[in-house]
Amino acid sequence: MTNAERQHLSKVTELGCIVCFHQGRYSPAEIHHMRSGLGMSQRASSFRILPLCPIHHRTGGRGTAFHAGRCTWETRFSSEEELFEQIQALLG
Repeated sequence: MTNAERQHLSKVTELGCIVCFHQGRYSPAEIHHMRSGLGMSQRASSFRILPLCPIHHRTGGRGTAFHAGRCTWETRFSSEEELFEQIQALLG
């Protein structure tokens, strides 16, 4: 990982979970790598990422965690692309 990638990951993580942000609270985040448009063997970019808390990323169950059901999650919270654009705006 390059220094630029590490710095970007750190900045995005510091924002906290983007879903919790929309719900009016702050939750520490982990990184969700966006994989839309990538094949299974392709490496996800460290610059196309979303900050999600563990509940909204992987542990919250169907409809709450992204990895428990993407379509349901995006219907409830917004698409990865829309959230990514919001993160880019927050970062300036």
